[in-house]
Amino acid sequence: MTPIRLLIADDQELIRAILKATLTRRPDFTVAGEASDGEQAIAAALDLRPDVILMDVRMPGLTGVDATRRILTEWPHPEPRPRVLILTTFDLDAYVHDALRAGASGFMLKNATPDQLAEAVRVVAAGEAMLAPTVTRRLIATFTATPPPTPKAVPEALATLTERELEVLHLLARGLSNAEIAQALNLTQTGVKGRVNRLLGRLGLANRVQAAILAQEHGLTTPPGT
Repeated sequence: MTPIRLLIADDQELIRAILKATLTRRPDFTVAGEASDGEQAIAAALDLRPDVILMDVRMPGLTGVDATRRILTEWPHPEPRPRVLILTTFDLDAYVHDALRAGASGFMLKNATPDQLAEAVRVVAAGEAMLAPTVTRRLIATFTATPPPTPKAVPEALATLTERELEVLHLLARGLSNAEIAQALNLTQTGVKGRVNRLLGRLGLANRVQAAILAQEHGLTTPPGT
């Protein structure tokens, strides 16, 4: 099994050391590099091309939010782009909402247990979002309650989606995992993963969280035909 390659970005050396020690004692993780601020995180991400970035949301200079946005929007290499797991001290920090809009795949509180952190990294590396669907639903509900400052036009690609793709998008908006979507649509999990990836590609989105946000923002939260 190829280990998941990590980049740890946090302005506190002690936190970086703890995260590194916590994760590397497990055989499925290896730390490819570290960064102490947003600019270093960008440079390291582009150079090392990690699978997952553990990104502190609050760092001096360039924040974790801005670093996440730049890494994912300016990625110069072939896909896949790295997954970003935001680390924060505060539950539902407003910065976390911005980071998810910027393309982060999820967030973890810094007081999580080692097992919770490890599982979160595995989930994000596999292309899922957050730790659990219930967390996804709560976050989406929270930050879509306050829309972005400027209205966004409906992407033209939405009008070209098939009925099945709209069904998948609706279920993503509800925060369902691949396993739950597979059960709802009578598909295999592999089939669902492929459909989700194609959907993200057609909509030009970085991950399923952004797809859920897009659906919420444009009223696509009810099943087609209802």
